[in-house]
Amino acid sequence: MNSNKIMQGVWIGLVTGIILALFLKSVQAVMGYKVYTLLLNVDYIPIVKNYQFPEVIEVSFHLIVSVILCIVLLLLLDKNTDFIRNRVIYFSFLINTAIGLLLYPTTTFSSRTPSFSDAVSLFWWIVGHALYGLLVGIMLKRTIGRKR
Repeated sequence: MNSNKIMQGVWIGLVTGIILALFLKSVQAVMGYKVYTLLLNVDYIPIVKNYQFPEVIEVSFHLIVSVILCIVLLLLLDKNTDFIRNRVIYFSFLINTAIGLLLYPTTTFSSRTPSFSDAVSLFWWIVGHALYGLLVGIMLKRTIGRKR
């Protein structure tokens, strides 16, 4: 994979990560469900959980994860068969929705985040991650559709 592909992964991760953050921040601001707080939560990471970070740093943590995920997906697509390449939007949607489901239980590690049993927060959390996956998939499809 060349540096151009890496930069495309960085760009996709930043754009879609910012959209996810803005979506969840809007849900929290308008409806009061703490899904944005959950997105930025690091209470489950040893050592890091002992520090209080400003919002811009917490968002940066989220964006770093988004960028890494998008680069990994681009690497998988670059090395994979036409089966996944032709279904990249669906693949990204499923992967990122699953990641949202797997991350939601981290809410139990903090008193600042929604309750684990809060079905409405879970709904908005999954909607946000599904939207993120859809957008990542669309951007990846446009990227891999270009000539190499």
